[in-house]
Amino acid sequence: MIFEGKPPISLFDLLYADGEVWIDRPHQERAEKLQSVRGGIRLVQRLLPSTVAEGEAFLQQARLAGHEGIMAKGLDSPYRPGIRGRHWLKIKPVTTLDLVVVAADWGYGRRHGWLSNYHLAARDQESGQLLEVGKTFKGLTDEEFQQMTDRLLSLKVAEACGTVSVRPEVVVEVAFNNIQKSPQYKSGMALRFARIVRFRPDKTPAEADTIQTMRRLQGAGRSRRLV
Repeated sequence: MIFEGKPPISLFDLLYADGEVWIDRPHQERAEKLQSVRGGIRLVQRLLPSTVAEGEAFLQQARLAGHEGIMAKGLDSPYRPGIRGRHWLKIKPVTTLDLVVVAADWGYGRRHGWLSNYHLAARDQESGQLLEVGKTFKGLTDEEFQQMTDRLLSLKVAEACGTVSVRPEVVVEVAFNNIQKSPQYKSGMALRFARIVRFRPDKTPAEADTIQTMRRLQGAGRSRRLV
């Protein structure tokens, strides 16, 4: 494992040495060779954990250092520029929030005929309003797209320009990378890389996460719970 988000003067892999291209050699060989040719240049921190606990501690160390996460690489993996593939795995915490679907856009292409871009809202504790904080079409199967379309059409209150507004009854758990400032939304915030993790039929809109919770997360710059 190595830290993700490397300082610009740190070395993290070896592509060429001794007049030879090394990208097809196993990662472990490249790492050992890199150690011998690096001179005075520092290396990205690296760990070969023997237990899950060691790996988790390394991830926590990376997070405390301000990095997004770590990259796990197979010891026998080649170097494939621009491609992680099955041999490289990005590992980072994912924050989730329970949000309310207040509208949806008709899809196009493969999603034609489905309401498949969902407008997500958090509850404002002070005003009681549901304020939009982003949209997503990610995370659902084709069957779930159809189920959501049927459900949202049954809650339809208006439609304009390809967007169907609905009664706020559907709560979904949403994962995302971080929370950005956004002038687009009245809430002043927007989720980055949001995707639906699961439906929450056990929750009502009154039990959804709040704008105030999102502001605290945004200010802290850290996760609330992990999936």
